Amino acid sequence: MAEIDFPAEIRALRATYESIEAVSDVEAIRKDIAVLSEQAGAPDLWDDPAAAQKITSKLSHRQSELERLEKLASRIDDLEVLVELGKDAGDEDSLTEAAAELQALKKSLSDLEVVTLLSGEYDEREAVVTIRSGAGGVDAADFAEMLMRMYLRWAERHGYSTSVLDTSYAEEAGLKSATFEVKAPYAFGTLSVEAGTHRLVRISPFDNQGRRQTSFAAVEVIPLIEQTDSIDIPDNDIKVDVFRSSGPGGQSVNTTDSAVRLTHLPTGIVVSMQNEKSQIQNRAAAMRVLQSRLLLLKKEQEDAEKKALAGDVKASWGDQMRSYVLNPYQMVKDLRTEHEVGNTGAVLDGEIDDFIDAGIRWRANSRNAAE
Repeated sequence: MAEIDFPAEIRALRATYESIEAVSDVEAIRKDIAVLSEQAGAPDLWDDPAAAQKITSKLSHRQSELERLEKLASRIDDLEVLVELGKDAGDEDSLTEAAAELQALKKSLSDLEVVTLLSGEYDEREAVVTIRSGAGGVDAADFAEMLMRMYLRWAERHGYSTSVLDTSYAEEAGLKSATFEVKAPYAFGTLSVEAGTHRLVRISPFDNQGRRQTSFAAVEVIPLIEQTDSIDIPDNDIKVDVFRSSGPGGQSVNTTDSAVRLTHLPTGIVVSMQNEKSQIQNRAAAMRVLQSRLLLLKKEQEDAEKKALAGDVKASWGDQMRSYVLNPYQMVKDLRTEHEVGNTGAVLDGEIDDFIDAGIRWRANSRNAAE
């Protein structure tokens, strides 16, 4: 084993931890926990299930934040003790164990450092993700379905609750589009770096001649609207269409005119919902997503005005952001961060944390450079 300068490494760990602790504001976390715990203990908490779910979810997240910080501090202390005991006793096994824990701590601190970069106005919100097939015909529709599974598997790996709001199936295979919610704190800030155009290169399973096919799918990520947001939409700005749901269904889902399509006339934004059984439920879900999209549009317009005043610093990121190559070689590469892996199967099965972390760091560096 190569000689490790443990004292220097531990000092570096403590310095990184202290910077994370300062940004995280531990005292603010503790105050939030106290307030949320009091709210969660109210006898009438579950009179409003949606509000109760939000309170308990945020409480759990803040408690996890504090526990994670405190556990890391304890692990650094334990590592220092382990090194001292190993050196005093000349115990190589203890020093080998310390070396492994040193690397694990570096990884844990790096992961936590990424979380501190989620400081955007809507980063702490839950997310609404929409995936649409693009150029590439049936392969693009199949790719859209592959991406939807990838994100749902990613959420499942993290224990995040999801809810599919709308699915529009393509004729031969795959999806024309799909919309789902990811119900976890900071889901928007985390997943927003996934927004953009995704590209797939493979031997098409739908081509009888076995030719290589390039196809595209677009991913949109918006923050979920909250009751405190002021997005007022006049009734005469909305066109409402109802129709019969399509695709796999049952239990009256595709036997009645329960699907709803909302068109926001001033912007042309269209939102369709069909996965709930009733027209009322689908309309409420569609209105929530429409408000979320208008909220993000408002923010983008404000940012555009600020950029116009500051000058054109840099083109916006997002388009053609990642390639998934399954043939003639195996590789997934992010074109913004240059992060790449060869295990395409694992990525498409939801192992995308490294891509997300690299994207969050890249975005933070881009913002800092622009400022």
